[in-house]
Amino acid sequence: MVDAQNEVKNTKPVYRNIGLAQLIHYRLPWAGKVSILHRISGAVLFLMLPFILYLLDQSLASELSYQKFQAITNHILVKIICLGLIWCFLHHFCAGIRYLLLDLEIGVEKSESNRSAIVVFVLGVALTAAVGLKLFGLY
Repeated sequence: MVDAQNEVKNTKPVYRNIGLAQLIHYRLPWAGKVSILHRISGAVLFLMLPFILYLLDQSLASELSYQKFQAITNHILVKIICLGLIWCFLHHFCAGIRYLLLDLEIGVEKSESNRSAIVVFVLGVALTAAVGLKLFGLY
């Protein structure tokens, strides 16, 4: 009787906390990386909402404010911030579509989920690069 109870106890999975030193060596699957980036991009978009609304206000208020808007956005630092916000939006959008498909139980298998996570990451970076070329006047 005691042996049967010990066998049951031994078959239970053991969950261990990961220490900070172990995080460097921990390899997250692509789905986990995309999930974390989805959360980060959503938080950044939310926190930068006042800046985005300010730029929208400056671009729509009047002709003079539009010229001020152009002067603000011609600065290289503002362009880099805008490019980061563009990546946040595009990644959040593409990952959101992926999660909607997962909610519909499309692509929930491990290999399909991994493939869709890679597609979301590459698509977000590629779309950001295309918009970035236009933003910096290279295309």
